[in-house]
Amino acid sequence: MSSTSELPRPTQVRSAAPVRSARASAAPRAAAAPARPTPLTARFRGDLSTEQWWWSPELFELHGIPDGSVQPTVGLLLAHVHDDDRPGLREALREAATTAVSFTREYRVLRADGRPLTVLLVCEPETDAAGSVTALTGLLVDVTAGRAPAPADEQLRHLETEVEQLRSAMASRAAIEQAKGILMLLMSCGDQVAFDLLAHISSHTHRKVRDVAVTIIESASGRSSLPDDVREILHDACPPGRAVG
Repeated sequence: MSSTSELPRPTQVRSAAPVRSARASAAPRAAAAPARPTPLTARFRGDLSTEQWWWSPELFELHGIPDGSVQPTVGLLLAHVHDDDRPGLREALREAATTAVSFTREYRVLRADGRPLTVLLVCEPETDAAGSVTALTGLLVDVTAGRAPAPADEQLRHLETEVEQLRSAMASRAAIEQAKGILMLLMSCGDQVAFDLLAHISSHTHRKVRDVAVTIIESASGRSSLPDDVREILHDACPPGRAVG
């Protein structure tokens, strides 16, 4: 599997010396536990229409491949998956591309230098107005270092929390990107101007940027009307002749 062609098209993250009391000899203090390393977090995006994939530098690093030395593909991703884990991940990606259902999956990576890693993948499909999947975006988190010492139940709780945080961040990003696209069409403006307008509405209506984005998306899809304060700001910013929902 060397390209996205195997996925359906969008048609359908020296210990210090012991300290002794000046007044009396005391037992050495226990050495502080080493800080838990921050897990390597990497990102990817695969456009199912153009079959073009983008990897962050961290994702190349995670696989032990020099950044930009090869064109990233879904085939390259799967080639570094442990043989026992590859079929399940391939099927999960295929299902996400077909049904627009996000998923989270833990699997083993075999780096280019032969060193094994355990990673957690969170995948979120992007869809167009008709609901067809146009791209797959996601995060891979290297959980190798933090997993072994912790008890199983603590591990599970930590991973569940981590996954929810990642999914929440990705959902916010997806909503903001979609709302920006709507504003770019409505205002005939660029990407940065659309985001600045979202931030302006957020600041003046005391709503989170993501909540403003969801409100605009819901209005554009006809599921609800814009709140009066949001409508007034958009009306003032909107060029003459453009409708504000």
